[in-house]
Amino acid sequence: MKIAHVALWTRSLEAQVQFWETVFNGRSNERYVSKNRPGFESHFITLDDGPTLELMTLPDLPDAPSHPEFIGWAHIAINVGSKAKVDSMAERAQANGTLLSAPRMTGDGFYEAVIADPDGNRIELVGA
Repeated sequence: MKIAHVALWTRSLEAQVQFWETVFNGRSNERYVSKNRPGFESHFITLDDGPTLELMTLPDLPDAPSHPEFIGWAHIAINVGSKAKVDSMAERAQANGTLLSAPRMTGDGFYEAVIADPDGNRIELVGA
C-alpha cells in the first residue's frame, strides 16, 4: 500500500503553497474551490518522489485539536535523501528563522533536523 496523500489544515493557504514549493521543490495544482462546502479551498502539492500533500483551508478554522478540523499535524517526517541534504536545508532554515532543531543523530538512529512551516507545524528532515 502507498499513502495517497497527507492533509494539512492551514489558515494561510498561499503561504503554505509557497513554503512547500520553495523548500521542497513541490509542484502545486490549481487552487480548488469547493462548490459543495462554502469556504473550503485546497491545493495538492506533489514532492519529487511522489508523496502528495493536500493543503486545506476554511474561513473559521479553530486552533483546538479537540475539533476534527483544526490547524496542523503533530509532525511529518520527510526523507530528503542524505545527511548532507539535511545539513544544507537546516542551514537555509536557520537563515530564514524556521529551524527548530539543528541536525543531530536521534536516539532511535535517525539523522534529522526539525523545521517549521508558516503555521508552526513541525517537519522532520531525515537523512538516509
